[in-house]
Amino acid sequence: MRLSAVKGTYDVLPDDQPRWRALLRSTAEVLGRAGVDEITTPVFEHLEVFEKSVGESADLVVQKEMYTFEDRGGRWLTLRPEFTAGVLRAYIEHGMYTWPAPVKLWSAGPAFRAENVQRGRFRQFHQVNCELIGGRSALLDAEAIALLVDTLRAAGLAGVHVKVGSVGDVDDRERYNAYLRQALAPVADELSEVSRERLRLNPLRVLDSKDARDQALLARLQRPLDLLGPEARAHFDDVVAALRRWDVPFEIDPAIVRGLDYYRFTAFEVHHAGIGAQSALGGGGRYDGLVANLGGPDVPGIGWAFGIERVLDALHGEAVALPGRQRPLAYLVPLDQEAVGEVAALARALRAEHRVEHGYVARNPGKGLRDADRAGAKVAVLRGARERADEHVVVKDLRSGAQQRLALRALAEHLRSVERSEPNPDEAPRHGPESAR
Repeated sequence: MRLSAVKGTYDVLPDDQPRWRALLRSTAEVLGRAGVDEITTPVFEHLEVFEKSVGESADLVVQKEMYTFEDRGGRWLTLRPEFTAGVLRAYIEHGMYTWPAPVKLWSAGPAFRAENVQRGRFRQFHQVNCELIGGRSALLDAEAIALLVDTLRAAGLAGVHVKVGSVGDVDDRERYNAYLRQALAPVADELSEVSRERLRLNPLRVLDSKDARDQALLARLQRPLDLLGPEARAHFDDVVAALRRWDVPFEIDPAIVRGLDYYRFTAFEVHHAGIGAQSALGGGGRYDGLVANLGGPDVPGIGWAFGIERVLDALHGEAVALPGRQRPLAYLVPLDQEAVGEVAALARALRAEHRVEHGYVARNPGKGLRDADRAGAKVAVLRGARERADEHVVVKDLRSGAQQRLALRALAEHLRSVERSEPNPDEAPRHGPESAR
């Protein structure tokens, strides 16, 4: 039996690693400039962290998408299906509610859901997550949305499409749920199995159905945004006004509800048409009451997440120039046995400034140059008995074919000049929020 990765997981190979680093680097720059600090939480938590947060009508619960297991101590643990619950657990546990508000935190890493595998959706996937905790102002909602847009633009994406809506406060949700139960009762048997369960537990989530038959039944109904109370309407209007002042492009979508039960007031999604029918890159919303539900003080907050795989897919679709695997500046070729140790020591010294590789066995010049070319090096440096005799090396430019004998003491400066003449292959795309508009 040939071993392979588990279905729904995959390996990020060396050629792909620079793209991931570039995305995370640009993310850290954008969020860092806005005062968002990085936090790393465990990939698994006690099951109750998610039981208290995601809600009983979420797909994670209804469709049993969480990976939960009992450890040796009889504790029930869950691989995180999303970041917010774990970040808020850390926020409470470490007393961050005593810090100046809002507390701004971002994370990146894997998450796990036992869902159907399709393009851009995996069972182990990766997210960038951002939380702004401790403020009720509509300005904080607008900032969260703007930061998500700015982060994606800084990565190089141009075709970002933002949808903004509101699910209202607790009373609005209850009123809308009552409306849906009444409106859908006569056709409940025609709904999909998942939507029938959602109708029982949390009718609002029926709007999130991807089933075409469900959507046809919902088409004639009012949406949450149509039935907002005065407080939620004023909050939403303030969010929209701020986004317009900041020239953040968006459209109002009355039907946005998001996939987890903890959302209140503002909800939003970011889409990209280039990644197929399931076009969402990410999204988020306000979750007032969630910190208290997890055992902390009654502190409001808002957050978002985007899928790293989905963003990289969208970047590929836009043909954005992404960095490739970094190749060595120089490859050192030992031409005799004594030179094997010499080039190893020389490579170690040169690595203080450059990426340098070397051969581990003596090679003749032809085979040594072939090794250097296969490694992708810009220059080959050859060392043997003749070069040892007068403390020289032979340096060959593998692009132009030019070759020269160079004093060993001059090699480091020569490599610096070669490095200066080349762009950094691992740089993030140079697209900021303004230039991408």
